[in-house]
Amino acid sequence: MKILPATQYVMFVAALLWGLGWGQPGNAASQKLVLTGASTIAPLAGELARRFELLHPGTRIDVQTGGSARGINDVRNGIADIGMVSRALKPEEKDLHAYTIALDGVGIILHASNRVTALSRQQVIGIYTGKIVNWKVAGGQDAPITVVNKAEGRSTLELFLDYLKLKNSDIKPHVIIGDNLQGVKTVAGNPNAIGYVSIGTAEYEAAHGTPIKLLPLDGITASAASVRNGAFPLSRPLNLVTRAAPKGLARDFIEFARSEQVHDLVEAQYFVPVGVR
Repeated sequence: MKILPATQYVMFVAALLWGLGWGQPGNAASQKLVLTGASTIAPLAGELARRFELLHPGTRIDVQTGGSARGINDVRNGIADIGMVSRALKPEEKDLHAYTIALDGVGIILHASNRVTALSRQQVIGIYTGKIVNWKVAGGQDAPITVVNKAEGRSTLELFLDYLKLKNSDIKPHVIIGDNLQGVKTVAGNPNAIGYVSIGTAEYEAAHGTPIKLLPLDGITASAASVRNGAFPLSRPLNLVTRAAPKGLARDFIEFARSEQVHDLVEAQYFVPVGVR
């Protein structure tokens, strides 16, 4: 009998196990899940994953960002087991299965030192379309406004545009950012900037000393509390999405993510747990 060198033997065994399904993303035998998508959900998903892994030794959950569009595409193409999508599914996406794990809102943020405390919808439209270019017009100091906009493929962008009844081509941005933390850091680093991000992310960052503040929308305070009571005009579900009805490890993780035993993790991210209004 021919004896294989150690390196060849390891490669042979690895190839054999791969063929049997071990080590492939999404296979229950491998005890591994891949989640991709919304940056809004990713920090919460990371916390959920850590707790789930502690309760299920040998399980690994890989969380990657890239926007809700990536979550949809990766699930459809079999690249991810679960997509993270921070909005409701569109009509053309109804073939997918969505499971809401929390509620959130989209809010406008300014630097904490900006003396502007509120903007009307028309003022926001004016700023984002380039008709208002100086904070003095909106009741602030005499300084040029830095407009921060979200990149294509981000559900936060889609919701914000829908709220303003604008197209992305109408926006005149100075800075284009990807995830929520980029938006927060950009505004925190520029006293004259304006942006919009997840309310949960903004509240969390502000509570931990980041110099930003949320503005009300339509006179409603931008907070988890106003999302919880249904008053905030720009609220959304945070969804985990699968291509087919989830089974095995994916089903177990989604059920865990929607259970009462993780409400503390949801609230720690300043989101509203499912079933708590």
